[in-house]
Amino acid sequence: MDVRPLFHPSLEDITVEGILHALSDPIRAAIFADIVAQECSHNCSMFLTVSDKAIPKSTLSQHFRALREAGLIRGERRGVEMHNTSRCAEIDERFPGLLRAIVNAHTIQSNDEAEAKKRVAKRSSRRLVKNK
Repeated sequence: MDVRPLFHPSLEDITVEGILHALSDPIRAAIFADIVAQECSHNCSMFLTVSDKAIPKSTLSQHFRALREAGLIRGERRGVEMHNTSRCAEIDERFPGLLRAIVNAHTIQSNDEAEAKKRVAKRSSRRLVKNK
């Protein structure tokens, strides 16, 4: 089986624009935040559901490729699985605090969205009770 090597940009080739572009997609931002939150590598199949949305494997592969090519993660093949780890420590050397600020902002935004969904669900359930 002929497998192409994975592209991982050198630290010097990682740009703020590339990072921001890769994280501009909400699914990629959620995937990256999950990877950063854990200290161990994640295989791609752990992300078949992201933010309560089912993600097809082919789409998931494209998201991981975008994160890898932006320099945000390092992918390693282990048998038939791809394991991904964050490159936060490396990137923090080049752009101190950038990723921490982005991940923190993503967490705040995700929490706000979850609270808003709870409020909507609560209002809907009250309406159902009133209409009975």
